Amino acid sequence: MKQLFYFVTILLLVSSCKNNEATDQDKSTNAQVIQAPTNLSYQVLKIYPHDTSSFTQGLIWHEGKLWEGTGLNNESKLLLTNITTGKAIKRKPLPDNEFGEGITIFNNKIYQLTWENHKVYVYDLTTLKQEKVFDWPYEGWGITHDGQSLIISTGGSNLYWVDAETFKITKTLGVSDNYGYVDSLNELEWVNGFIYANKYLTDYILKIDPKSGLVVGKLDLTGLLQQSNQPIVANTDVLNGIAFNPTTGHFLITGKRWPALYEIKLN
Repeated sequence: MKQLFYFVTILLLVSSCKNNEATDQDKSTNAQVIQAPTNLSYQVLKIYPHDTSSFTQGLIWHEGKLWEGTGLNNESKLLLTNITTGKAIKRKPLPDNEFGEGITIFNNKIYQLTWENHKVYVYDLTTLKQEKVFDWPYEGWGITHDGQSLIISTGGSNLYWVDAETFKITKTLGVSDNYGYVDSLNELEWVNGFIYANKYLTDYILKIDPKSGLVVGKLDLTGLLQQSNQPIVANTDVLNGIAFNPTTGHFLITGKRWPALYEIKLN
């Protein structure tokens, strides 16, 4: 009888342990479920003219001024633009054989990426005098900063934190959503502790948590030009250009060779 009692007791203990293990596994699995990004809504507040010759790669609103970086060989430049007219106030051309990409302003310097030329130009914000040229091992796509480091996209799913003085990579973050890694990250903007990234060849702007790399929000700007009755011609290209005005809390949005620049408010 004692042997039978011990045998039954052992079976009960084993069964209990298995049940506990299953429960723990279930909890672990549930904890790993990634929520789909929240759909962000917006309201168009104002529409400004935009130069349709500008193949927009980067857009910055800094201390009441609009800066723009453009691309294409023989056409790439850095522009200080009058937002009311869409006309350039200052321009700094890149060499004809170089394809300009994203821009950002950090510590009174403008950083401008190039696409496949592996160069990063650094200009004085006031004079636009070129101060440095850094080498970058990857393609250059989008660039922003978090107040401490530059953050760069290269067309894939990774974001790179970079020391602004040495241009050495200090951190790499993979960006993903509930379906997995998200590629084609392009134009970037740091806003209130999050990174907003245009997904190239789409009308989506993704809101990314820089701690986890998760896409927590998604802004769909499909049909923005059509809804505002803007002319679309053969060379009108994709959405690209995210600037943020911290004074108003509004975004400025445009695209490559778009006829308009939009001031929008997220709801």
